[in-house]
Amino acid sequence: MSQILTSRQADELALIAYLTAANLPNTAAALREELNLSEEVFDPATAKKYEGLLEKKWTSVVRLQKKIMDLESRNHILQSELDNATPTSRQNKDPAAWLPRAPPRHTLQSHRDPITCVAFHPVFSSLASGSEDQTIKIWDWELGELERTIKGHTKAVLDVDYGGPRGNTLLASCSSDLTIKLWDPLDSYKNIRTLPGHDHSVSAVRFIPGSGNLLVSASRDKTLRIWDVSTGYCVKTLRGHAEWVRDVCPSIDGKYILSTSDDYTSRLWDVTITNPEPKVTLIGHEHVVLCCAIAPPAAYQNLAAMAGIKKPPATSSAEFMATGSRDKSIRLWDARGTCIKTLVGHDNWVRGLVFHPGGKYLLSVSDDKTLRCWDLTQEGKCVKTIGDAHGHFVQCIKWAPSVIKDASVNGEHGEPNGTPKKGGAAANPEAQIRCVIATGSVDLNVRIFAN
Repeated sequence: MSQILTSRQADELALIAYLTAANLPNTAAALREELNLSEEVFDPATAKKYEGLLEKKWTSVVRLQKKIMDLESRNHILQSELDNATPTSRQNKDPAAWLPRAPPRHTLQSHRDPITCVAFHPVFSSLASGSEDQTIKIWDWELGELERTIKGHTKAVLDVDYGGPRGNTLLASCSSDLTIKLWDPLDSYKNIRTLPGHDHSVSAVRFIPGSGNLLVSASRDKTLRIWDVSTGYCVKTLRGHAEWVRDVCPSIDGKYILSTSDDYTSRLWDVTITNPEPKVTLIGHEHVVLCCAIAPPAAYQNLAAMAGIKKPPATSSAEFMATGSRDKSIRLWDARGTCIKTLVGHDNWVRGLVFHPGGKYLLSVSDDKTLRCWDLTQEGKCVKTIGDAHGHFVQCIKWAPSVIKDASVNGEHGEPNGTPKKGGAAANPEAQIRCVIATGSVDLNVRIFAN
C-alpha cells in the first residue's frame, strides 16, 4: 500500500501521537500499519513533540464555535436595534430619542455589598448610591470618581433621593434600621436630622416636588408617611396597604403619590386632602409589586393612543402609570385603574422603572441582569435590550434630571428635586434632557450610561 500521508501531514494530524499518549499502543500500531508509516517518518521524538496537538485543535474548534455563536447573537441584537431605529435616533443627536447602549461610560466600584439605590443631584454632577454595606457613596458621574463615603446607618441603606427646600438641596436616605436620615451636601454631607417613627424597614423615600419641605417614605410596617424636613415631624400617615410597601413615586406637581406593595396592588393617593385615601387601586399583578413610575406629560399622547383615547387628557399629573412586579411583567395603567397594556419580556423580577423624559420610551431593569427599552409609540414593543448591563441582578435605575436653562445655580432647576416644571422636559422648550442613566446591581457596581 502506498503512503497516504506526507511526513508534514503526519506531523500535523498527530493522531498516532495522541493514541500513544492515551496509552492505546495496539490502536496506534494498527493505524501506523494501515497508513504504512515507518519509524523514519514518525519517530518517537516526533510523537512526543505533537502528542498534545490534537487536543489543542479540538478545544480550539469548540472555543471558535462559542465565539461565533456569541458574535451571531450580538449581530442579531444590533440588527434588531437598527431595524427599530428612527432616522433621528440613528444619528443619536435628538435627546428625546436617545437610548442607552453598551458599554457603559463608567463602572463605579467601591461598595462591599449589593447596591440597592441610586440618585442624581438635580444640578451638579453628583450621584449618590446606597448599599447593603450600610454606607452611602457620593460619586462624580462625569469623571467616574468616588468623592466621599457617608456612614451613619446601622443596617442596609434601601433608598436615597435628592430634593428639599429651594436653593438648599438635601440628600435623604432610608434604611432597614427603621430611620430616615437627612444629609447636607453643602456642609460635607453632614447628618442634619434623623427621622424615627416607622415600625419596620423603610424601603423607599422621595422628596415631594413643589412642596419644598415635604418627604414621603414607604415602609415594611405597611404605611406611608409624609414628613416635614424642616421640623422633622411626621405630618400624615397613609394606611391602606395590607403588606410591606415597597416603592413610592410622587407626581411632578406633588399632588399625587403612587405606592406599590407585597399585597400585589399599587395605590394612587391624593395627598392634597387632609386625610389621604387611595384615589384608585391598581389590581392585576400576580406577585409582589416592586417598583413604579408616573408617566410624564410628554408621554400622554403615546399612552393615550395605546389606551384607545383619541385626545390625550391634560387634566391630571397622574394620568398614566407603570408598575413592575415579581411576576416578571410591567403593567401600564390609566388614572381610572384600568390596565392598558402588559409588557412581557423580562425573565425574572422587574426591579426598576423610569420613563424617558422625551415621553417615547419606558426603561426597565430586572433580576435577569438586563436593561430593556420599551417603545410607547409601537404599543410598548421592546426595541432594545442591553443583555450585559450587569453581571448580577440589576436592582435600580435612575435618569439624570433635566436641566432648566437660565435657572439660578442654587438648585432651582425646575422643582426642588430636579423634576422638570409642569409639562415635562419635552413640553418645556427650556428643559434640556440630560442623556445620562445610572444603574446599580448585586454585582457591587454602579454603571453610568451616557451619550
